[in-house]
Amino acid sequence: MDQRRFIIAAGIGCLVLLLLLVVAVPVVFLNFFPIRRTVTQLDTPAVVAETPAGAFEATQQAIPTLTPAAPAGTPAERQGVPNINSELLSELYEQLNPGVVSLFVNVEHGGRTGEVAGSGFILDEQGHIVTNNHVVAGGELVIVIFYDGTQSRAEIIGTDVDSDLAVVRVDELPENTHPLPLGDSDLVEPGQWVVAIGNPFGLSSTMTTGIVSAVGRAIPSEAVGFSIPQSIQTDAAINPGNSGGPLLSLSGEVIGVNAQIATGGQVMANAGVGFAIPANIVRRVIPVLIEEGSYRWPWLGVVAPPGVDLFIKEANNLETQAGAYIHQVVEGGPADQAGLQGTEEIVEVDGIEVPVGGDVVIEANGERIDDFNDLLVQVAFASPGDQMDLTIIREGQQRTVTVELGARPENFQPDQFQVP
Repeated sequence: MDQRRFIIAAGIGCLVLLLLLVVAVPVVFLNFFPIRRTVTQLDTPAVVAETPAGAFEATQQAIPTLTPAAPAGTPAERQGVPNINSELLSELYEQLNPGVVSLFVNVEHGGRTGEVAGSGFILDEQGHIVTNNHVVAGGELVIVIFYDGTQSRAEIIGTDVDSDLAVVRVDELPENTHPLPLGDSDLVEPGQWVVAIGNPFGLSSTMTTGIVSAVGRAIPSEAVGFSIPQSIQTDAAINPGNSGGPLLSLSGEVIGVNAQIATGGQVMANAGVGFAIPANIVRRVIPVLIEEGSYRWPWLGVVAPPGVDLFIKEANNLETQAGAYIHQVVEGGPADQAGLQGTEEIVEVDGIEVPVGGDVVIEANGERIDDFNDLLVQVAFASPGDQMDLTIIREGQQRTVTVELGARPENFQPDQFQVP
């Protein structure tokens, strides 16, 4: 009997040992044979931006260690094909990948030297390559790796912290590479299929697919307090290393430059919410960076919440929630010189502090303003020195104020909210 019990116990022990080996062997294998990476990634600080009450609270930051003719027709026709299948995606990859590059940048950060990985795309035959400012910021040496493995040194031609865009240039493009055309980001619609090609985690020439999940987002720029308007939100997987790479339509046009991810404050990796700088911002900024090395953004000089919420509407006796509420007018700025007014006092509504007394902008140069982002768009696509006629609501009365836009000041620190 004892011998029988011993045999049963021994059998159970062997079975448990076998199960442990099945689980442990793969773990040991991965520990001793780790997946190799071609870069040493350098931690980069998150973008600092005040988040107004009512705005989504997910941690939104630049992806760490990481970038012609308007089509016509229906959304499906604008994407170039009626059906999406593996053959189409394979052909698209073969067509687009030669226009995408990987970037490795030696930078100095906090007294340490490290290597940053990013992405970019070829803009023209002169060797200009578009990427993100946060990819090359502080870069001492920029190496561009093309899809066929060819490596070239690159020169930083121009950078813009406000739009998080940058241009680098190589002396010569390898054979069989080619520029990628810019699309019209105003035609991009939610639900439209897109692909992203880039260098996530140092894995060059990686393509992911998804859809446009929203348009018209205002995302924080690296310049604290300012925002990038009309940004494109996508669920196509973008991760560290994708920054600066193109977000592309199925017709092969660049509709945005992948720049940020929302992580919910958890792991700094794809959570299905990524953001791309719209192609129309690229089209406006990049030529100036090539010619002058920097870009002068227009400035109104007001601080505003994302929109007129229910409490602002009620506390200010407004008829609707449409418009951009002016919380603060920056002293000496264009809006201040034109006589715009900000919040006079803070009142409490249902236990919530609410600003009252500020002007509400409902039109800019005849264009309807529904929220802060609409005002930001009107300002961003103007130029310093332009005149802007603002229709406002003040103390229940409608009036028009003409503002001459200035140039954004450097190192501006707003009290709160975001500043067009």
